[in-house]
Amino acid sequence: MKNLFFTIICALIISLNTNAQDSNFGIKGGYNLAAVSYDNDYETGQRHGFHIGIYGESGINENLALQVEFLYSQQGYQLENSNATFTQKLDYLNLPLLLKLYPTNNFYLEAGPQAGLAISHKEEYEGSFFNATQEIDPDNFDWGINLGGGFKTDSGVSLGVRYHLGMGDIYDDGNPKNRVWQFSVGFDF
Repeated sequence: MKNLFFTIICALIISLNTNAQDSNFGIKGGYNLAAVSYDNDYETGQRHGFHIGIYGESGINENLALQVEFLYSQQGYQLENSNATFTQKLDYLNLPLLLKLYPTNNFYLEAGPQAGLAISHKEEYEGSFFNATQEIDPDNFDWGINLGGGFKTDSGVSLGVRYHLGMGDIYDDGNPKNRVWQFSVGFDF
């Protein structure tokens, strides 16, 4: 599964290089505000984290571009009551594929699918009656839809915000799905 994931990443990055004068590559990183939604009835507290990775963007025409990214992303959630705190830490390698619309030269809107591979998962319990750490085994594959927008300067510095609406269940019970706000800064090479 991991070999297939990396093969897809390489193929997408190479395909973006077919029209080099309209393509750019860069690095990005930023802040994550992640939570989980159970059966669309209940949303957990947030886990604060970060994301970092690389991207490639290739122009389709004057107002449209295709962007692929490869990101490490800290996700998960937190539950609290008066006696205890429960934190679920889920770290992913994510592969978003985004269609970007530039209504002006510098502002953009983006949307597209994302596939993710869980590379680390841990539950932490803290409270007056217990204090333990254990690993559990969530579904290793996540997928969903990204919606966002931002501003990109002529020099290639970008500021963006994105919402990830997870569609795949993290666990079998309760149909929990990832929900992540990402605030990013990117730099073209």
